[in-house]
Amino acid sequence: MPNSRRRAVRDVVVYGVCGGALIAVLKLAEYRFLVVEHSVEIYGGLIAATFAVLGIWLGRKLTQTGERIVGKEVSVRAGEPFAADDKIREDLGITRRELEILELIAQGMSNREIAGKLYVSENTVKTHSSRVFDKLGAKRRTQAVQFGKEFGLLP
Repeated sequence: MPNSRRRAVRDVVVYGVCGGALIAVLKLAEYRFLVVEHSVEIYGGLIAATFAVLGIWLGRKLTQTGERIVGKEVSVRAGEPFAADDKIREDLGITRRELEILELIAQGMSNREIAGKLYVSENTVKTHSSRVFDKLGAKRRTQAVQFGKEFGLLP
């Protein structure tokens, strides 16, 4: 390689190194300007973000309902007909008539249909239904059926 060509390559390398060093110095100055000169704003922003996350978490915790639906499997022996657990029924204070109405509700019958099948008035069915709902802690018919299945009162 001729001398002039080596010199040109050396000059390009020197200029490249000088340019890289200059960029590094400028980036350091930019870092100093951003972090050192604006440290109060950066710390303020970090504190604000921390309190925002903490506020969202605390708000979700405080407004979270305590109601949880938990599924439970009940084993039934194959081939044997279902029999309601009389001990649980008695512990809950549910009468045989109330259990009978709960079973008919589980079959999807309306109060009027239940009254016709059992030969009682519709108001009697409503009374028995509301008592079953209270004893099971249910607010709706579907919830009463679900709780009845979980307690082993319904198949």
